Formats: sequence, structure tokens, C-alpha cells
Amino acid sequence: MYKLLTTAVTTVAFGKLMYDIISTIYNRLHQKDDKEPVDKVIFFPDDTVSCRKYRNGICKDVNCRMSHDNTSFSQLITIFEQAKRSIDVCVFVITCQELANVLAEKQKRGLTVRIITDSEQEDCSGSQLYKFRAAGVRVRTDRTTFFMHHKFAIVDNSLLVNGSFNWTKQAVTGNFENLLITSNKGIIQQYQQEFNRLWEKFDPGKNLKNL
Repeated sequence: MYKLLTTAVTTVAFGKLMYDIISTIYNRLHQKDDKEPVDKVIFFPDDTVSCRKYRNGICKDVNCRMSHDNTSFSQLITIFEQAKRSIDVCVFVITCQELANVLAEKQKRGLTVRIITDSEQEDCSGSQLYKFRAAGVRVRTDRTTFFMHHKFAIVDNSLLVNGSFNWTKQAVTGNFENLLITSNKGIIQQYQQEFNRLWEKFDPGKNLKNL
């Protein structure tokens, strides 16, 4: 009788253990993200220049003449300001001071910010690469005769910003531009893989003779 009871208890305990394991696996496979999915497009140019000091309905500059509306540029700035862990950027040129300021500040606050850009634009008028390097942001250029013509950014490996938009003031207030913003994991993964591939490819510590 003792052996039978022991066997029965062991069987029940083993069954409960297997149930817990299967339940855990099932819940992880079917767990939902707390965040709502993002799929939207914003268009440029903006009719007005967004105020960088306007937050939560208050502007620090009492004489401000900038726009306090929800512009395309203010939406773009907000995306980067809300980053928690990392920002990867791969664009042709960066001369927009407001965008550069946000990324430099994020690096100073402990986020990982990486930038890939075109080598021929490194010393162009208004280039912000000096600001990034001074803030500790890692920057790599393609160092080829071809253009680094990508224009995308990945925030926290969970949000993609991609489109025709170059990071210039003219793109904000002059050019006809678009940006697709999505949280689609499958698409983000492909862009992240491409960024990582290019990041390794343009590592200045590697032999670049065959580029």
C-alpha cells in the first residue's frame, strides 16, 4: 500500500510539473505586447517650424514664435525622445541640429546610439557628426565612391522609421518627403539585420580594400 501511495503521489507531482511547463511555454508563445501596434505615415514639408521647448502644453520661451502644433517634425522628434535603450540610424546626410541634439542627448543619458552615414557628406556644410562624436556616439561611414543612400532608423529594436526623408532642415520645411513608421516585427528584423551587416562591413578596424 505504501508503495502504491508513493507512486500515486509521484505521478501526480510529475503531472503537475509537466502541466506547469506546458502552460509556461504556451503563455510565452501567445503573450501579447502591452504596446499598441504602430503603422502610420507622416508627410513633409511642415508649414511651420516646430518648437523644441514646447512640452506638455507649456513652452519655456514666453516670446516663442515657433509652432506648438502637432507637426510631422514634432512627431518624429517625439519618437526619438521616447527611446529607452537604443537608436540605430542609417542615413545619407545629417545636418538638422534638432535631430542631432536629441540623439546626442540620448547617448549622454546612457542609451546606445549608432550612426552610419555617407563618407562624402561627413564634412559637408552643417554636418552634425562632430556633435555626435563629442557626445560619444559611434559613427561609421561607408568610405566608398557610392552613396550610402539608406534613410532609416530603428528605435529600441521595436520601431522602424523609413522613407525618403534626409535629416536636413530643407527636408522638414521645403521638400516633399515621407516617413513610414511601423512596429511590424518581421520588417524591423530585416532592417536591423541590414544595419548590423553594414555596421560590421564599415568597421574602420577591418581591411576595407575590397569595398
